[in-house]
Parts: sequence; C-alpha cells; structure tokens
Amino acid sequence: MTLHESTMSTSTIRQRFLDLHVPGRPLLMPNPWDAGSAKVLESLGFRALATTSAGFAGTVGRLDGRVTRDEALRHAEQVVAAVTVPVSADLESCFASDASGVAETVRLAAAAGLAGCSIEDYDSDTGGLFPIAEAAERVAAAAEAAHAGPDPFVLTARADGALHGLEGPDETIARLRAFEEAGADVLYAPGVSALPELRRILEAVSLPINVLALPDAPTVAELAEVGVARVSVGSGFFLAAMGALAAAGRELLDEGTYQFWDSALRGQEATRAAFA
Repeated sequence: MTLHESTMSTSTIRQRFLDLHVPGRPLLMPNPWDAGSAKVLESLGFRALATTSAGFAGTVGRLDGRVTRDEALRHAEQVVAAVTVPVSADLESCFASDASGVAETVRLAAAAGLAGCSIEDYDSDTGGLFPIAEAAERVAAAAEAAHAGPDPFVLTARADGALHGLEGPDETIARLRAFEEAGADVLYAPGVSALPELRRILEAVSLPINVLALPDAPTVAELAEVGVARVSVGSGFFLAAMGALAAAGRELLDEGTYQFWDSALRGQEATRAAFA
C-alpha cells in the first residue's frame, strides 16, 4: 500500500480536489514531470498537482504529443503514488479519435487513482480542432465515464483554439459553453489570460475556470479578483528546470566555472526536505 492510499481514501482526495476550486481563491496547481518533482512541490505546500504531457514527454526525450496512453497512465500512477495531495492528469485529447475511446481513457484514469483529468479539443492528427459538436460529444462521453463512480472525478474540458492560434474569443466561449452543457466540471482555455477576455468567459459560463500561467498572464491576485478558480503552469516548471540544466552545462563548457552550484545547493536543500 502506498502512502497515498494509506493516509486518505481516493474518494476523499477527489472530493477535496473538487472543493479546492473556489472562484476568487485560485487553486495554484503546478505541473510536476516525475515523482521527485511532485514530492518537492508537495513539500513546498501546494495543495494539488497535475501532470504535464510536454514535461513527461521531455523526461523520455520526446516532444509533446509523442507518448502513448499506457505510458501517460503509468506515469500518472507514479506521481499519484509519490504524494498525498490530489493529482489530475493531462491526457491530451484522451488518446482516442472517437467518443467510446475517450470514455475508456477516462475510466482507466480513474482506476489509476487520479483525482481528475483533462480532455482537449485539439486534434493532433489534423492539426486543427474537432468540430464543436464532435468536441462536445467527446466531452459528454468523458463526463459520463468520470461521473459513473460513487465519488467525484473532476473532468476539465479544454478549448485549445487560442493556444494554437485557431480561433477567436467568440468561438472559444461557444466551445466552453458547449462543454459546460456536456457535463464538464472545470473549463480551461489555455492561451487566454488577458483580463478582459477572462471576464467575458466568466460571465458566459458558471463552472470554475483554470488559467494557464504564461509569461504575459496577470498575477494570481489579479486573476483572483476577476473570479478565476485555478491556475496551472503547464510545462513551465519543467522548462525552467531544463533551462537551469542548459545554463549549467554551458557554464561548464564555455567558462569552466561552477557557479551553477549556487542554485544546485538550493535544490539539494529542497530535495532533502521533500525526500526525507
């Protein structure tokens, strides 16, 4: 039995995750890329975590979108087992082209002990978005699978058009409203972070809204003021770690010096505290 299983039931963890979504008091939900980074983030005080598809793919030397469903779910299980806080999974477009396959992915995610997962409306096979009716059908299938059990499994439905430069604000709102009607629990439009656009979204829907903290995003306090319920960082922390690694490598190669130990010692302190 894992520490996660022994300290709190899956049902309790899932309910706690759902309860943490409070508009105006954003849940800060960072995205670890392995069990070690998950432990560090939990030790810092974060109350929930989410996997990152790009970060996980990076750990096996691949680009985002290049891992299989089985690999993503095994990875999610490892993160769940490493921590005691709720974990949601970034499952891309649920690794399926049809609604029945989407539902199966969500059932497997729930069986892995996750508190929730997300579904995208981006079709990596075509490089476009699923048509809105089809995207809503996929969310409905995911929601039915997510809510079939006795305890809440939090489904986050993503409208990814803004992130890929494929749609304007009106279509994003139309998709989010369709996903709300289809049974999602949380809505997410990565790439949308300007306060005027967020206000429009928050006026158009009633579900909690997640915002992706990109470089130009408003501060957490500003997001709280307009009613955002959750803030995540996507691959940001993984890329920050890779940036530090690249900088350390360049310093050793180009300068022959060891200033990287300044941040490395802080990392040593963090890992000792997290892994004890």
